[in-house]
Amino acid sequence: MSLYERHVLPHLVNCVCGSGSMRRQREKVVPAAHGRVLEVGFGTGHNIPYYQDHRVDHLWALEPSRASWGLARSRVAGAPFPVEYLPSSAEDIPLAHAVADTVVVTFSLCTIPDVTAALAEIRRVLRPGGELVFCEHGDAPDEGVRRWQNRIDPLWCRIAGGCHLNRPIAALIQRAGFRIERLESGYVSSPRFASYHSWGAAT
Repeated sequence: MSLYERHVLPHLVNCVCGSGSMRRQREKVVPAAHGRVLEVGFGTGHNIPYYQDHRVDHLWALEPSRASWGLARSRVAGAPFPVEYLPSSAEDIPLAHAVADTVVVTFSLCTIPDVTAALAEIRRVLRPGGELVFCEHGDAPDEGVRRWQNRIDPLWCRIAGGCHLNRPIAALIQRAGFRIERLESGYVSSPRFASYHSWGAAT
């Protein structure tokens, strides 16, 4: 891992992921989490304020970046429920089968190297009837925007820690065997090539 990835990128991601448009999107989905919750791509803990303390019994915070976890400590310290750090990748979640009531993933499916394997792991750890709550940016419906996404993606991926602009989020979730129960989408900010979001829930 480079010096940029260890020391610069976590602070950059922390700043971007705490922007106003990101906060508004988190507020739309995170409060739905309940019971034993696994958050995939915990990052620096920006979702903590949006969990409903009376609905969450335990939160597993899956985050491979120890630098990001270090930046999350103050938010974690203020959480009104237990937060357990899992320093692992989403492709190999260190939990037993069917232990989570809810899995929350926000702005992480874009970055996970093997997103298909990660979604299979998410399905494995969810209990029958459990819910995947998600909010992600991805491929836009407008052909002109998609062309720019495809052009920019190789460079964007290198400077943004593996983040892809053009993943088909809803399709990936469905291909993994989930049934999407609620889905909304739209441009939420600018630039348009990075701001087409899909959010909702799947079982």
